[in-house]
Amino acid sequence: MAVLSSPLVLLQSIPPVTRIFTAATIIFSGLYAWLCWKGLEAEAANWMLVVPGTALFHPWTLVTSMFVETSIFEFAASIIFVPPSLKYLERLWGSIETVKFIVASIAVSNIIGFAFNWIEFVATTNADLFLYGMRYHGQMALQTAILVAFTQIIPEHQVQVFGVIKTRVKMLPMAYLTLSTVLCFVGFQCPWIIIQFGWFVGWIYLRFYKKNSGESVGGVDTYGDRSETFSLISWFPPFLHKPLTLLGNLVFSLATRFHLIPTSSADVEIGSYNQAPGTARAEAERRRAMALKALDQRLANSSSPVGSSPSTLTQPPRVPPQAASGPSPSHIERQKTGSDAIDVSDKGQAGESR
Repeated sequence: MAVLSSPLVLLQSIPPVTRIFTAATIIFSGLYAWLCWKGLEAEAANWMLVVPGTALFHPWTLVTSMFVETSIFEFAASIIFVPPSLKYLERLWGSIETVKFIVASIAVSNIIGFAFNWIEFVATTNADLFLYGMRYHGQMALQTAILVAFTQIIPEHQVQVFGVIKTRVKMLPMAYLTLSTVLCFVGFQCPWIIIQFGWFVGWIYLRFYKKNSGESVGGVDTYGDRSETFSLISWFPPFLHKPLTLLGNLVFSLATRFHLIPTSSADVEIGSYNQAPGTARAEAERRRAMALKALDQRLANSSSPVGSSPSTLTQPPRVPPQAASGPSPSHIERQKTGSDAIDVSDKGQAGESR
């Protein structure tokens, strides 16, 4: 009985959104594979994947396509990486914010991919390639957005890729983006270009739209992470900072004018991408402050003499009660009696000077 109950306990420990998302990925991917095995690949693609030429008539595919992985390698990568990551984020953010993050990352990326293919069709008139030859599917956009979220939360955490390459979390999104760019240039636009859209959409959502649960200013909810460490220019080399800053300021001012950004977090981002006045302190800044505090404590402990307790060294000197409250009437009377009272008052004055 204990053997049977342990998988149930493990399943119940998984947050609900992660559990449902993983089950839907298994079911939809299995259904698509079965339909392809039955010779219905074209019909399955039109009803389950984002095909730019038919997505106008099947708009639900902009969301449902995220549950379909068309190859065993894509399916394995998604099952290994996405559910544990969503489990971590859901426990940190909550179920509602996790759902919004998933839908925004994938649906908006698919919409951008859909529009991009139509632009390519208008420029080349090649409908067979750009309207019906490309099928967007799977969770590549979500994977990139999750890496962006990890860069925001644990940027300095060190991971080991494939058990060989050691790197920090903040380096992974751009590495994935570089892979996508190379594959697009050599002719594999679909679905690899969706990685670039997922990175940009994930950053925009976390920067401006994600609600900061438990953090409010004057009773008003705050949105996004306006810290300098999570700015757009932080992703690029220094020589690109100035043009990106000018472009970012222009787009931000237009978005603010048309109320496309939550008003409680509106600010004017200047050259250094300063954090907006009045917003909640960003997670990156909190982590930095905590790390500096821990480092100061370690340095203080290591510099203390051997054999003395840290509590004795760090405890501030205690002020005698007489010195803190001033001389009492009894002290004034004793001052008139002799030299002993004078000594006591001298000690009190010494305590006040300290």
